[in-house]
Amino acid sequence: MTFASRITLVTLGVEDVARATAFYARLGLKKSSASTDSVSFFHMNGTLLGLFGREALAEDAQVEAGAKPAFTGVSLAQNHASEAEVDAAWQFALQCGATPLKKPEKVFWGGYSGYFADPDGHLWELAYNPLMPLGPDGEMQLPD
Repeated sequence: MTFASRITLVTLGVEDVARATAFYARLGLKKSSASTDSVSFFHMNGTLLGLFGREALAEDAQVEAGAKPAFTGVSLAQNHASEAEVDAAWQFALQCGATPLKKPEKVFWGGYSGYFADPDGHLWELAYNPLMPLGPDGEMQLPD
């Protein structure tokens, strides 16, 4: 057995599952019928996004929930095929209730990116990376 080189599910611990579910639905993510009042699942082109109560997630993982950190050291990213697509996704996220953190701009590594936070403070980066273009399925193409 080896460790599979894929992520099948990203679960975010949230304060209010219903509020977080409504936000991600406004973004246009398709909610699965497997969702319940205590957990929501969304399809994301091969990866699933889960929303689960923050305290319940900590309990399930057998860790202390502690105080909500200002920065967890994790961001989720969505890459786009152009700067214009990044700008459009940014505006749409803000219209859906995202909190702007860093307006999209040209960045030191040669791309273009910006950040927003969801209602629970989870960071999302929207980026265009000319060094790693998107394939026909929208997947980033990493050089070997």
